[in-house]
Amino acid sequence: MLDKEVYNQLFKPSFSQKTQVTFWDDSVKEYGNSEGDVVFKIIFNEKIPVKDLLNNASLALGEAYMEKKIEIEGNIQALIYDIYNQANGFFHNSNFKKWMPKEKHTKKQSAHDIHSHYDLGNDFYEMWLDRTLTYSCAYFETPEDTLEQAQINKVHHILDKLFIQPGETLLDIGCGWGTLILTAAKEYKVKAKGITLSEEQYQHIQEIIKEEHLEETVSVELMDYRDLKETFDHITSVGMFEHVGAENLQEYFKVVENHLAPNGTALIHGITRQQGGAKNAWINQYIFPGGYIPGVTELVGHITENNLQLLDLESLRRDYQLTLEHWTENFHQVGEAVIAQKGEDFYRMWDLYLQACAASFQASNIDVIQYLLVHPNNNTIPMHRNV
Repeated sequence: MLDKEVYNQLFKPSFSQKTQVTFWDDSVKEYGNSEGDVVFKIIFNEKIPVKDLLNNASLALGEAYMEKKIEIEGNIQALIYDIYNQANGFFHNSNFKKWMPKEKHTKKQSAHDIHSHYDLGNDFYEMWLDRTLTYSCAYFETPEDTLEQAQINKVHHILDKLFIQPGETLLDIGCGWGTLILTAAKEYKVKAKGITLSEEQYQHIQEIIKEEHLEETVSVELMDYRDLKETFDHITSVGMFEHVGAENLQEYFKVVENHLAPNGTALIHGITRQQGGAKNAWINQYIFPGGYIPGVTELVGHITENNLQLLDLESLRRDYQLTLEHWTENFHQVGEAVIAQKGEDFYRMWDLYLQACAASFQASNIDVIQYLLVHPNNNTIPMHRNV
């Protein structure tokens, strides 16, 4: 009975939509709106220990879903969105988020963390990303844009903000599978370099460079951003600072400052929170080890402390929600193949991850922002951007 009461206290403030919970003893209780049809059903196949819930409800319930101790009927994204919107729900209640993993971000640990996520196999990502293999927020000029078109839009949106001129140099810190540097070299006529800690990404880009004979204009290195030596006219970094850790953000922006030419421009694009920095124990444990989502004021502080100036800030929060919804749809279409390759626990884990992130962007719990940076007294670029 005591366990049941803890669950009741957990769920009572957490739903507005009518939600039916079937407990491990087959008893049923409804939460949220008392009228109308049930929107969501949560079925407990096993009891989750109360101490696990009290340590971190997000971690405990996420693990339970992966392991089929919990089943959910209804749209998972919509369910999580509903929970995020409840001020006293367990996602916001400090009594239910006490535990966080200890982290370190040495060069060795950073390489291990990147390998554990991005080196799951190019064949895995090829199953559900678009043909550009872009694994970051797209830019939808219209909601009807395809995912591939929106990812191409994003690359041009970034490069156009930099005021790039032919013959200049560009560095992409954390270059993914290379779409940005390849586009910059081929369409903007610059000499582009990417760095990554992912061996799979590195090999993929090397193959494209050789196939398309781009050795004179595109290069990629398997290296840590802290080992950079050269200076560049422009620097981009997309979806990277979420991996460096709170303790290394100051050094990360110092690297940008040190390696950006005096009249250069830098475009830093990443997931952040307008409410302040945060971690998620379940995502840190199973998806992004070492991940940390910085707050906007935290980032701006590091930017200005490193003698950089913020020229422009743009939120693409709704674009990332739509990006994740496209990824989720693609992921569901290849569900059987993913299960055959990786197992059902893995499929349920990634399905939950994609839909939970979409809900988090939808609820403004997290944001994605582009920061355009220059050195002080850089008066060489146009006064306004047109994109």
